[in-house]
Amino acid sequence: MSEYKLTGRAKRMIRLSSKFQARNPETLSDDLINNINNMNITRREARSVLCRSRHVTMQTFVIPVTEGAVTGYYFYDPRLAELTGVMPLIIFCHGGGWVFGNMDFYSIFLRHLAEVTESAILLIDYRLAPKYKFPTAAEDCYDAVLWAAEGAKYWKIDTDRIFIAGDSAGGNLAAVTAMLLRDRKGPQLAGQILLYPITDCRLRTQSMTEYGDSPMLDENMLSFYVKNYAREPKDILSPMFSPLLSPDLSRLPPALIISAEIDPLADDGILYGKALAEADTKSNVLIAKGAFHGFMPYKDAIGRREGECAIRQFAAGRPVENVQFCTEQELRRSRPNF
Repeated sequence: MSEYKLTGRAKRMIRLSSKFQARNPETLSDDLINNINNMNITRREARSVLCRSRHVTMQTFVIPVTEGAVTGYYFYDPRLAELTGVMPLIIFCHGGGWVFGNMDFYSIFLRHLAEVTESAILLIDYRLAPKYKFPTAAEDCYDAVLWAAEGAKYWKIDTDRIFIAGDSAGGNLAAVTAMLLRDRKGPQLAGQILLYPITDCRLRTQSMTEYGDSPMLDENMLSFYVKNYAREPKDILSPMFSPLLSPDLSRLPPALIISAEIDPLADDGILYGKALAEADTKSNVLIAKGAFHGFMPYKDAIGRREGECAIRQFAAGRPVENVQFCTEQELRRSRPNF
């Protein structure tokens, strides 16, 4: 076990994160998954640990998908919509290893992200493993993008600025969805925003070896998630499961990839960004030094402000290769008119 120097703030972040995961595969049951996914976050936890917003409104939609329906949670700031006329839309695939996904947690996070990035955000509550195996989650996200692209004209959305995004396993789903949209000739997206994504489910990278026992995510948890999402072991070799293994990463939307340094998935983001660039797909990999996996929702986390600023730049139309990993204050000093 490596030694990690944890501040009190980091310990609070880790404690809250641990509420929404189960590390022991033997304990996994439908009841456990439902209990974790429906758990409420206390006001004290939200106030002390998570970023919050006071102005963002939420609407709920039922989204038809293949052989079923999923819920979509739409976050936007009515004041911004009135002021700007149109907004970018970020369609968000949540993390949780394809197994977990607490909507209370993600609603708090995405309300804040919608406010600070000056975007509307649609959170997709896709169907979860192990009840729904690969590729159900990916197909749900694909169907949701088709639905959202059609409905965007009713939401004061700039249809030239629709992005797919996700964190961790959700970053995996966002990358896969972008490939499906290309291959099936779906709507053209403005970009993909991948937060510390898992892109190679063989789990063999150098960062997996170096940070496989990190506090927020470890190798055992990742193995557990992969096994529960897969129908059979060979599934992990499919580009729809491990997008880094795709033989064709060309003609994809520009990709903004934000990775954490102390993360077993750090190399997944770096290697995916490199593979995209080699296929002539524009990409920019930004690494939060000293940050743990999953840092973006936590108000005191290293790299959070820089990550939010990077997403805002990209959503506002800045070319992905020019997006800077800096705070809003630093950006204003360097680009006062942006």
